[in-house]
Amino acid sequence: MFIENEYVELKSELTKEIKKEIVAFANSKGGTIYIGINDDGTIKGLKNVNKDIEALSGMIREGIKSDLSLYTNIEIQKYEDKDVIVLKIMNAPNKPYYLADKGIKSSGVFFRHGNVSAPASDEMIKNLIKENHDSFESEISHNQNLNFTYLENVFQNKNIVFNKNKYKTLNLLNESNYYTNLALLLSDECPFSIKCAIFEGNNKITFKDRKEFNGSLIKQLEDTLEYLNIVNRISGKIINYKRVDIRDYPEYAIRETVLNAIIHRNYNFSGSILISVFDNRIEVVSLGGLMSGITINDILSGVSQPRNKNLANIFYRLQYVESYGTGIGRMLDIYNEFHLKPEFSISDNSFKVILPNINYKEEIEEILIDDKATKKEKIIDYLKEYGKIKRETIDKLLNISPTGSKAILSELLKEKIIEKAGTGKNTYYILNKTFN
Repeated sequence: MFIENEYVELKSELTKEIKKEIVAFANSKGGTIYIGINDDGTIKGLKNVNKDIEALSGMIREGIKSDLSLYTNIEIQKYEDKDVIVLKIMNAPNKPYYLADKGIKSSGVFFRHGNVSAPASDEMIKNLIKENHDSFESEISHNQNLNFTYLENVFQNKNIVFNKNKYKTLNLLNESNYYTNLALLLSDECPFSIKCAIFEGNNKITFKDRKEFNGSLIKQLEDTLEYLNIVNRISGKIINYKRVDIRDYPEYAIRETVLNAIIHRNYNFSGSILISVFDNRIEVVSLGGLMSGITINDILSGVSQPRNKNLANIFYRLQYVESYGTGIGRMLDIYNEFHLKPEFSISDNSFKVILPNINYKEEIEEILIDDKATKKEKIIDYLKEYGKIKRETIDKLLNISPTGSKAILSELLKEKIIEKAGTGKNTYYILNKTFN
């Protein structure tokens, strides 16, 4: 005999009211709705079951937001030789689900309480949104035809067991045996990519070379690091009467930056990670700003809050990541040896890291010695015409690195030719009133 409870709802016939029950199960722990069975558990059956299934499918697709199609299953079963629709609703990830014509409010959002579908309070709706924020990696992949050839080889080469029994342990499969988006990211069919471009000089006017890397995120990581290693030139210097070879960029800094871009990016956006190589710097831009409640100072202090926890865990298992929260600190320490600092630029939807070219710094200093007066004159002429100038504008005006423009600004300030105004990102420079 059929009995209604937290996971079971009985409906004698199909009506529009059933959308409320579907939303409630999706926002709770999932459940099953039997259509064609009375509240007391007796079998009524449906006269036109195929028509009812067509109408039910339309209600799910058009009457409920977000799309629940992937998280529902509709079957026809016979009880006492009568047709009954069995609708199974999974514990879906994109909560809160709501009635399309009501919106995300109490009249449109429901949850299961015992054998009743009840309206959600405003506080409950806020909690549902918060709990399911940035849960991309745990959602069911829309592509269930996935292969893991590259991932399997990586596990094998590191002597770590990887088979279908491990899929759930690694969160590649959910409890209902569906591939998750984490599986999609690590599969050969991963739809995201990393785009690398090498430019001539210090701006994006002329391309020298460009590559796009696809496939499993681990393959993209290894292909990208190999490509950047090729363009990471070595310069010889004489230190204490010995020749020392120094790369343009510390290999650890490149590795850490690319790893962070992959692990911490927001995969709800479809764009690519962008890596731009200039003469004086490398810029790495990934989609997704900082996690809520985290600041750049927290990151620099070693706080680690990965957006994609399961992805980070797999990279840790495979020893691509040494330990959580230490990477950026170590990268800063390496650059401190050369009296340089990486720069971080953060917006709501992106995170950019700028790695300065260690060997380019000395080239800039030599240029400044030979051509310092000319460069100062250009800045002064610009100020006479426009009234104020930012450091970023000087970079472009003189086609030099931030290090070079800072050096010139420092001298102009000491000579009291210019004055500094504004703070932070809004800092700019003007001519000193006493300068003619």
